[in-house]
Amino acid sequence: MIQPNGAPSTDSEILTVMDVARFLRVPKSTVYKLARVGELPASKIGKHWRFLRRDIHEWMHSRSQQG
Repeated sequence: MIQPNGAPSTDSEILTVMDVARFLRVPKSTVYKLARVGELPASKIGKHWRFLRRDIHEWMHSRSQQG
């Protein structure tokens, strides 16, 4: 969803591997591995992985509920 100022809303913001690594405070290699095996919700566009902020938040929330 686009906000009135033309910027994407935070929930649908598209993140890069570097953004997700910073957010999760893990190495980029961990983000690549989790995306590749399907554990982290991601889309591969060409050679590049992309992530929705909302999906990463939901993933973190679901992991914290598991124990």
